[in-house]
Order: sequence, then C-alpha cells, then structure tokens
Amino acid sequence: MSVKIYNRIPLLRAERGLSRKALAEALGVNYQTIGYLERGDYNPSLELALKLSAHFGAPVEQIFSLDPFPSLFGAGSQTE
Repeated sequence: MSVKIYNRIPLLRAERGLSRKALAEALGVNYQTIGYLERGDYNPSLELALKLSAHFGAPVEQIFSLDPFPSLFGAGSQTE
C-alpha cells in the first residue's frame, strides 16, 4: 500500500497558464503522467519531484505534502 501524496500541481500550472501537455514536455514525461500525479493516482519519483520543483521555482515541500494542503477558499481541506 502506498502513501497518499497531495500536490499543488494543478494550481501551479493554472498560475502559469500551462497545459498538462506543455508541462509534460518541459519535464520530459508523458502528459498522462501529469494527470495521474494531479489526481493522486501516482506518486512522483524523487527525480520527477525535483524536476517539478526546479520548473516551478518552488521547494518540493510547497508542491507535495503527506497531509492535505489547506483550502485556498476558506475552511476545509483539499479532497481526496
């Protein structure tokens, strides 16, 4: 059983106006990989997590978490 890893990839993509395909091309992965990551169906390798960190210019801890991120729209948390 793998641990659920939460992420902010959709938010970071939206802030930069990136499609899944554009992000995937920049990282050298299949665009479906980005979808799997965003939905929590796939946990990133360390290499991919570091590539995402470098691409977005943010620490890995701001992109991924073992706990749900607080909601940006008030009380509550990100749903599974």
